[in-house]
Amino acid sequence: MPDLVETAANAGSFKTLVTVVEAAGLLDILKSPGPYTVLAPTDEAFAKIPSDTIASWLQDIPKLKKILTYHVLFGDVRTDNLVELDSVETVEGGIVGVEHSADGFKVNDAKVLQTDILADNGVIHIIDAVLMPALVSA
Repeated sequence: MPDLVETAANAGSFKTLVTVVEAAGLLDILKSPGPYTVLAPTDEAFAKIPSDTIASWLQDIPKLKKILTYHVLFGDVRTDNLVELDSVETVEGGIVGVEHSADGFKVNDAKVLQTDILADNGVIHIIDAVLMPALVSA
């Protein structure tokens, strides 16, 4: 089974995410045994952010790492676990809020579009927005 990075790359809708993960030097973490849970913004989610903002993140790797590790959770957190949680700590050190309703899940203000895409070293949940950790402005 492919790892988290290969799974995201193979899906085809995470080109920007894979690019910025590589730029931030986070491939090693996401290819390690884990397990990790990735809240993966789609290319459409990244497209909502001005390209000059993303370019500025690529010039500030520590900031980019903070933003990206805010999308990664420790462990294998699947739908069954999300139902029981109202918040969860991220690899970045911050907390994301988890909301569950008849419409599905939200993480902070991002809607979870698809859950439980399994990889060799964890799981991916697709989200429709890029999450911003506290103390980091876009």
